[in-house]
Amino acid sequence: MGKVSVRYIVADVDAAIAFYTKMLGFQVDMHPAPGFASLSRGDLQLLLNRPGAGGAGQALPNGQAPAQGGWNRIQLEVADLAATVAKLKGAGGRFRKEIVTGNGGKQILLEDPSGNPIELFQPMPRSAS
Repeated sequence: MGKVSVRYIVADVDAAIAFYTKMLGFQVDMHPAPGFASLSRGDLQLLLNRPGAGGAGQALPNGQAPAQGGWNRIQLEVADLAATVAKLKGAGGRFRKEIVTGNGGKQILLEDPSGNPIELFQPMPRSAS
């Protein structure tokens, strides 16, 4: 099996590139046209498409167009969630809600410039067995 990628529909590819590289440490692998870019962070490849650009940006036969936002998301693990959130808020990051704690750790939903969610996750410390 080849590389696994996630594709996000974004309103402005250049704004998304700036957000993901400056705020979340992604690197640009390819930006061959205004409506598409491929970014990476570790093993994660993130494909960005503007609606109407390329094959992935085309509407369905019934006219439904690709749209940004929604609830599906990528998850980025961080060592210190509170510090990461403070840094991102200081840089203008938009969050859907405050930090919540679940069974496996703490998380918060950050939005990219098009409203696509990114889950920032800090796992619970492992107990010594």
